[in-house]
Amino acid sequence: MIKLTLFNVILENPFFSLIILPLLIFIARVLDVTLGTLRIVFISQGRQKLAPVVGFFEIFIWLLAVGQIFSNLTNIIYYFAYAGGFATGNYVGLLVENKISLGLLSLQLIIRENPEKLINLLKDNGYSLTILSAEGLQGIVKLVILIIKRKDLPKILEIIRSNNPKAFISVEQVKSVRGGNFPTRPKTRWELLLRKKV
Repeated sequence: MIKLTLFNVILENPFFSLIILPLLIFIARVLDVTLGTLRIVFISQGRQKLAPVVGFFEIFIWLLAVGQIFSNLTNIIYYFAYAGGFATGNYVGLLVENKISLGLLSLQLIIRENPEKLINLLKDNGYSLTILSAEGLQGIVKLVILIIKRKDLPKILEIIRSNNPKAFISVEQVKSVRGGNFPTRPKTRWELLLRKKV
């Protein structure tokens, strides 16, 4: 009985109801919307085992936040915390998704001038290419197609722009591939440490 009374005192404290609880609702909403964004990305990439796990935690956190809203319908601060958490969660979700850069991309390059230099440079960096001769509006061009890991996009764009700034670049999301070669990346210290222990 004493514990229940102490809990009621905490809940009725103005500091808790006006600052702590809205902050908790805001944080819960940021977390659940961020997880929702990641879940949608995982679904679009065909990650069938990861998407349901993320979905479970997303809905669990959402229920906690909504439960607090419905138990305190008269407090407008909770509505603002909920809406602000939703907006911030969308932003944070996109930042996290861009940071982890999961998935594959298809790059199509149309090169008119001096294509061999760029093609050889991409090959030297370990990228598998498909090269086609094509005809564009202003004559014969080379169409170069390559599949890359999404996290490699900035590096490849830098190579392309520094060696052939007039190249036309098209980037598309790829759901899945079979076979092919991808450049190996240097091992991190953590991966090397784990390899030595095994």
